[in-house]
Amino acid sequence: MIDALFAQGSQGVQETDTDIVTHFPARTSSSGIRNAILAADPSVTVLIADTRPATRDVWRADVRAHRIGPLTVAPPWLSGGTDPAATIVIDPQMAFGTGEHATTRGVLRLMQQVVTPDSIVADLGAGSAVLSIAAAKLGSRRVVSIELDPDAAANALENIRVNEVGDRVHFIEGDVFSILPLVAPVNVVFANILSSVLVELLPVIHSSLAPGGGAILSGILSAERDSMLAEISQGEWQVVAEDVEEEWWSVLISRS
Repeated sequence: MIDALFAQGSQGVQETDTDIVTHFPARTSSSGIRNAILAADPSVTVLIADTRPATRDVWRADVRAHRIGPLTVAPPWLSGGTDPAATIVIDPQMAFGTGEHATTRGVLRLMQQVVTPDSIVADLGAGSAVLSIAAAKLGSRRVVSIELDPDAAANALENIRVNEVGDRVHFIEGDVFSILPLVAPVNVVFANILSSVLVELLPVIHSSLAPGGGAILSGILSAERDSMLAEISQGEWQVVAEDVEEEWWSVLISRS
């Protein structure tokens, strides 16, 4: 279903237990969207409506600063007065990851249990690079930030520059399946991606981790927890910690 939406030009999706919410540019053919969805799954109900773009002032008013343990994630206009060493300044753009989504906050909470000053980290599907920057702020020695979407690259590189972590965070545009083995071994992997992709990534993540290394998986609905734990149990993994916020579940696992 999501593949069909992106093929029609979707600019992003939000998945809940029962729905997929998406949006398209103006003048996109609504009949084309409907036909593509029904071709993927004839049983679904399709609701399409026009929306008015929010003004920048309205949009900015909806973005908040988030305090997660010692870290603060904030847009530039809310970062004044915070400690620069512990603040991740993210200018919201097209790339995913501003601290507004529960999956991002879940990874930020769990990483504080596993990231150390000696850590080498790989951030898969890095988006805005918010998690990569957070790992650097927590003291990681080196962070490899991997993102396939070229639209995210400029935003990620600018965020890395603004947060002054370019000496430790290295952005690579490309496919995580190909790049992660090339930067291995790493101590910690972040993967805030669709659950179906996470299942495919588990063997690659395992082989790329140093002994005793850990991975934080997010982008998983709470309703998918049992099925994801079943997938994890098939590999040489141990569940270290779990995090739940709203309908989203994140998990820290370690390589046996």
